[in-house]
Amino acid sequence: MNETLEATARAIFKSWFVDFDPVKAKMEGRKRPCMDTKTAALFPSAFQDTPLEKIPEGWKVATLGKIAKNVRRSVKASEIDSGECFIGLEHMPRQNIALSQWQVDAEIVSNKYRFKQGEILFGKLNPRFHKVGIAPIDGICSTDILVIQPIDAEWFGFVLSLVSSDNFVAYTKAFSKGTTLPRTNWKDMSSYKTVLPKVKIAQKYTEFIQLLVKRITENIHESHTLSQTRDTLLPKLLSGEIRVDEANEILEENDGRKS
Repeated sequence: MNETLEATARAIFKSWFVDFDPVKAKMEGRKRPCMDTKTAALFPSAFQDTPLEKIPEGWKVATLGKIAKNVRRSVKASEIDSGECFIGLEHMPRQNIALSQWQVDAEIVSNKYRFKQGEILFGKLNPRFHKVGIAPIDGICSTDILVIQPIDAEWFGFVLSLVSSDNFVAYTKAFSKGTTLPRTNWKDMSSYKTVLPKVKIAQKYTEFIQLLVKRITENIHESHTLSQTRDTLLPKLLSGEIRVDEANEILEENDGRKS
C-alpha cells in the first residue's frame, strides 16, 4: 500500500512540475482529468523562456536552498537517553520514503543528530543507494544522514518529492566527494537548480502529499503493532499456553483500542 501511495505522489509531481501537463492542457483547451477546476485555475496557460528551459509563465528557476534547509541538532552520545529510537543507514530502504525500521536501546558511542517526526532524512554516504525518507517517529540518526526541512511549510510536498527523485539523487551522486566512501553535502545539494511554481500551487501539492504521508506513517505503526502482537502470541500458541480463540479475542481487543 505504501509503495502505491508513493508511486501516486511521484506521478503527480512529474506531471505538474516536470512535464507541466496542466499548463499544456490549458494551452490546448483541454480539461485535465482528475483535477478540479480550482486547482486547474492555479496553473498558467503559457510558457516563458529561461536560460534553463521553457517554464510555465510566472514560475522561476531557483535553487533547492531557497525553499529548504539542513537542520543540524547535534547531540553527544552521553546525552542520549536509553530507549530513544535510532535510525541508521542500515534501516533505510532504497528508493522508498516509508522508513519502517529503527532500533531501540541501541549502543550509541558517537555524536548523532536529532530529528522529528515528519522531517525528511537523506542518506549522504554513497547517495547512489537512494536512501531518502520521511521520519515516522522522533529520534536520533547517524551523522551520515542529513535532516531536511522546508523553509516554509507550504513547500513540504515539493521538497520531499524533489530530494527523493531519481534526477536529484543522480545529481548528488555526481557531486559526491571521496573515492572509497563518497559523500554528498548540503552545500552542493542546496545549489541544485529546479523550477519553482507559484506558492499556491506548491501549497496545493503539499496538502495532497500530507494526506499520503499521514497514511504511510499510520501503515508503518500499524505494521509494528501487528508484529509485536505476533511476537507475543505465537510462542504462547505454540506452547499451548493460550488457544486460538483466546488469541483472536486479544487481537479484537487490540483492534478496538486502536480505533
